[in-house]
Amino acid sequence: MKAIILAAGQGTRIRAVHGERPKCLIKVDDETILDHQIDGLSKAGIDEIAIVVGYEKQQIIRHVQKRFGRRTPRIHFIENPAFALTNNIYSLWLAREWLREDGFACLNADVIFDPTILNSALKAGSPVSMIVDPEWRDETMKVIIDHGRIVRMSKQISKSGFSGTYIGITVFDQLINTRFFAKMQDLIDAGRVNEFFNVAVQELVDEGLPVGFTTTGGAPWAEIDDPLDLTFAKQQVFPQLALAASV
Repeated sequence: MKAIILAAGQGTRIRAVHGERPKCLIKVDDETILDHQIDGLSKAGIDEIAIVVGYEKQQIIRHVQKRFGRRTPRIHFIENPAFALTNNIYSLWLAREWLREDGFACLNADVIFDPTILNSALKAGSPVSMIVDPEWRDETMKVIIDHGRIVRMSKQISKSGFSGTYIGITVFDQLINTRFFAKMQDLIDAGRVNEFFNVAVQELVDEGLPVGFTTTGGAPWAEIDDPLDLTFAKQQVFPQLALAASV
């Protein structure tokens, strides 16, 4: 099992309070979101990690080299040179050779979470499994669940119809790898480089692929996309993560 962290985006909506830095380098306590993600992956037994970089890539590379030292050779960097013109479908597609025939966890780089959330997801056993929170969160992707499977994922799902909020972490079994990236290739060839990769997952769902899910189980998490998200995370999530780490 490998992990891919999608960190190429510009984060324009949070730049007013975070400056010219990638969102993954937002400080949670004395560490960054990226530090917490890499440490959480390591605790879950995943040490082969790739980070797709683009915007201010050298800041991320320097930070990882300084923070993780001897572990750095097992952390790979994949560049998305078109980060300003593409979305995360293109970043993930660029990692296809590194991920070839392996199972992997895919994380958006702006998600901070309790590591226990990831542990349960890695044991889900579905071809594709998304982590969801049963509670509503504004501005994030929602899912509809039917008979224990995710049947729809979109930011346009209404509060009256949603089943859960997608937290930005998906686990792919190695047996679905080839089919998933073939679907991604079709979308890229069609010029749909400015989509979320979830579009490819949705097309597989529409073809009958069972997509499972695990839940956050009430554990803290936050997607930090704008100043309001950061305020929420500082008030509601960071203190809980610090408390859990001290136990």
